Amino acid sequence: MERSRIFSRGGATLLVVVVLSVAGLGAADTENVVGLTAADDIVSSLSDVKLRLLLEEVLERNPGLARLRAQADAADQRVPQVKAWPDPVASLTFFVLPPQTRAGPQRAALNLAQRFPWFGTLEIREKAALWEAAAGRAKVEAARLRIVAEVRKAYHELIFLEAQRGIVGEDRVTLEHYGELALARYASGVGLGQAVVKIQAEITRTETRLLGIAARRAAVEAEVNALRDRPQSTPVLVGEVGTAPAEELDADELNRRAVGRRPEIVVAEARVEAAAARVELAQKASSPGVILGLNYGYVSRRDDAAGRENPPENNGDDILGLTGGISLPLWSKKLSAGVEEGVLTRLAAEEGRREATAEIEGALGALLHRIPLLREQLRLFDEVLLIQAAESLRSAESAYAAGSAGALDLRDAERVLLQARIAAERARADLSISFAELEGVVAGPVTDGQKEIDR
Repeated sequence: MERSRIFSRGGATLLVVVVLSVAGLGAADTENVVGLTAADDIVSSLSDVKLRLLLEEVLERNPGLARLRAQADAADQRVPQVKAWPDPVASLTFFVLPPQTRAGPQRAALNLAQRFPWFGTLEIREKAALWEAAAGRAKVEAARLRIVAEVRKAYHELIFLEAQRGIVGEDRVTLEHYGELALARYASGVGLGQAVVKIQAEITRTETRLLGIAARRAAVEAEVNALRDRPQSTPVLVGEVGTAPAEELDADELNRRAVGRRPEIVVAEARVEAAAARVELAQKASSPGVILGLNYGYVSRRDDAAGRENPPENNGDDILGLTGGISLPLWSKKLSAGVEEGVLTRLAAEEGRREATAEIEGALGALLHRIPLLREQLRLFDEVLLIQAAESLRSAESAYAAGSAGALDLRDAERVLLQARIAAERARADLSISFAELEGVVAGPVTDGQKEIDR
């Protein structure tokens, strides 16, 4: 079979890995040829050591990936099966009532037959199996890529929840301080009792929010632990900031990279090629198969009176013969239906490739629209709203110290700053999550290095 054709088609290197592994090269040889896979490339590019270690653990322990790898290994083992000749058929006949021949009675017969498929049939079967094995390996890589994106999203969500917990915890301490001030003023007859009650209610709501954050964190950690096959209570260690490239994004370049690298495209391409091979195989079914055989007959010496008195020439000599035949593909409806099935299967595979391309382009377009908006939103929070909210709180505190504002004014200013800080962290996390999704769509790092988003 011409393996060079397989090498030249798959812009994705994954096809080369499959073909080389089937050809008998080891893992080290294939790695030297193709380098890292898409998921490994992303993981190795991350600067967050905790995230990188978490992803490596998930990729190593995930049960779903183990299942897909086993299925891909099983598909590899179909290749040597389909390219082998059919098993020869041996039969032995022992005659209870031996037929009499001129040279003596035939006691037994041994037949050995071998069927030979029509020229090129085995090569086509091997080619189809190779492409199906390539599709299986690509499905494994697609799953690895998807899991990397899922874990990264959960990781940045945990970072946000940790930041939110810290902000809400600081807010609780601040509210308790304001409550003490309000209570002192109320005791001195200057402040209102209503302010004390409302601040205490805010403290209670803050405690409820902290419980909600803890519950959400436990749920996200459980999702990550399920992916890495760990007990649900196992803690997930996270960093302090999210990461994302700061460079401008080139939509055309990213689209080209996505279509050229995504394993789903490799799966679709491999299925198209496998279906094309199946069409060739169905067409070969109209060609006859050749059958060659060897016959051996055991003949004993004549034991009848005439044979004993006048033994014939070659008395008791065994029989050796050759047989040949062909299979006759007569059922035209069956043959044409097989070809039509192959053609329609290839059409479905081609539509699957078009569908995969459209999904990639759609996901990429949505992310490239969302990321600039998140960047602008984060800029507004960091450069405008947080500064204004902090200044408003300082003004309220000055007014409170001067006696021109009450404790409720302090609370309201603190609420605005709290909401702005949480919203900024939410935007920061969403931006990191969007870049994780983008790198999953592109099937590789968006830039040569990751840059931290400034707080």
